[in-house]
Amino acid sequence: MALIHLNFHSDVLGMGVNAEVILPQKSTTLIGMDTGSETATCKTLYLLHGLSDDHTIWQRRTSIERYAAKYDLAVVMPNAHRSWYTDMAHGGRFFTFIFEELPRVCQSFFRCMSDKREDNYVAGLSMGGYGAMKIGFSAPERFAGVAAFSGAFDVYTLAKNAQLDGARYWEDLFGDIESIPGSANDVYALVERAAKSGKPLPKTYVWCGTEDWLIGANRQMRDLLATTPIPHEYKESAGVHAWEYWDEQVQRAMEYFFER
Repeated sequence: MALIHLNFHSDVLGMGVNAEVILPQKSTTLIGMDTGSETATCKTLYLLHGLSDDHTIWQRRTSIERYAAKYDLAVVMPNAHRSWYTDMAHGGRFFTFIFEELPRVCQSFFRCMSDKREDNYVAGLSMGGYGAMKIGFSAPERFAGVAAFSGAFDVYTLAKNAQLDGARYWEDLFGDIESIPGSANDVYALVERAAKSGKPLPKTYVWCGTEDWLIGANRQMRDLLATTPIPHEYKESAGVHAWEYWDEQVQRAMEYFFER
């Protein structure tokens, strides 16, 4: 596998941006890891970080490169700062950057990355789990799979209670907090609309630890998915909001996407 530290200019954000990119590489002399097969194109996973992290975190705290090698999978890990993958009311258009510009730029830089729906996936943890569901269900016809680990899905409650970073922070993100329910920033509403849209629906994997402070929001997503035709797997097991669980779950999500 190749690891690329990608720096480029974003026209959407009007500034330089960062991403880590893993690309499949066939090797006959690499010891200790399966490097897959040599193919002209590859599937791509857009893997999103959480609130306190950045684009380097999946490389630093998990075995993501080893997991991706098994499936000849490219992995793109962008930096979205503390944006909640949102076109901010007062700030950058991070949703448009991740949703539209990043795939287009990566596919132009790395010709092995396919633009076909069946070859594109999005996943993330916590804030990134919210972002993955938001991106994946804003255009379900573009993604074959969506995964969220300890997803912070209920941004309305977080914002209304001014949790994590104060009321001004949430207003800068979303503007009028009361506008969130039913909007493009409400992932429960996005899932429900996608389920009724008649569009292709992505395989969806959701996990949360039973001691995680976000378990209630995840069980709400579980109950919603159960009422839809969306192919999905919901898992919960003993665990808190911590990397020892997310490392395992990104591997489980890949197994669900590519082996079942």
